Amino acid sequence: MSQTILYARVSTADQNRDHQRTQAEAAGFDIDDVIADHGVSRVSTKLAERPEGKRLFDKLRRGDVLVVRWVDRLGRDYQDVTDTIRAFMRQGVVVRTVINGMTFDGATTDPMQEAVRDALIAFMAATAQAQAEATKEAQKAGIAAAKGDPVKYRGKKPGYDLEALNTVQNMAAMGKGTTTIAKATGLSRQAVLRIKGDPAAAQAALERWAGT
Repeated sequence: MSQTILYARVSTADQNRDHQRTQAEAAGFDIDDVIADHGVSRVSTKLAERPEGKRLFDKLRRGDVLVVRWVDRLGRDYQDVTDTIRAFMRQGVVVRTVINGMTFDGATTDPMQEAVRDALIAFMAATAQAQAEATKEAQKAGIAAAKGDPVKYRGKKPGYDLEALNTVQNMAAMGKGTTTIAKATGLSRQAVLRIKGDPAAAQAALERWAGT
């Protein structure tokens, strides 16, 4: 009997296991089990090398559905994400995302459908890597600022959290309009435009206010 498994990454307060399951179920997924890695960065560690990532590979069987919030959960960079998705498809596992409801199924044999699917995987993986690199740069900026006058450097506290920031970037990468993104995240159009205009700065602002 096939099952639907949610793979979650739990690395910050706003990325807890229950929250991610609630989001997936709100998107229409009937989740049978949740596998979550705690405090493991996608930037530095391959999925297959993460403690629960190994368990995920062992648990999934042909016909199962793997649900992830976004493809960035599946790898540390472009190559890792694409390799992981294709490995699961070869295994007969269907990969689906909560954001935008994307589906990657290796069962299709139509050449045109395969081409479109593979191009979409490549695009989404490239977007995930770009966001990871922007996050690393923002973190460096936050560390550098902390060596000076952190109170003066912080500026205005952001009106969004990491979850909203990631959602804005992911939806923007898929071509969604500002108004649509604002409604989905609960942010103002101005906030969405600022994040879209300079995502690295938006991430850096969160880093400066972390823990406050």
